Amino acid sequence: MDFDPNNLGGLGALLGGVQQKVQDMKARAAATQCTGEAGGGLVKVTLTGDYQVHAIEIGEGAMDDRELLEDLIRAAMAESLRQVQDQMKASMAELTGGLPIPPGLLPF
Repeated sequence: MDFDPNNLGGLGALLGGVQQKVQDMKARAAATQCTGEAGGGLVKVTLTGDYQVHAIEIGEGAMDDRELLEDLIRAAMAESLRQVQDQMKASMAELTGGLPIPPGLLPF
């Protein structure tokens, strides 16, 4: 639907369509999983697209050194967060048609 500035009655329909797309995007994000790995797969952290921790896997060798384990968990977490953020940016670009929308303008 194209927006006609002379017919503001169509604005509600346009916004309603955007709201539905936002809800769909949130549902897809919750169902999406991203796994970050560190130490050659010794530690894996899986997050959902809505930033919930789904799983943490720690290999046997990682438990021998506490400091190393802490570093590997941080690195795996950072990688999974980066992946989620990249997917959210791609979803946002799809939603807005590539237009640069300032943070906080849309309700999510």
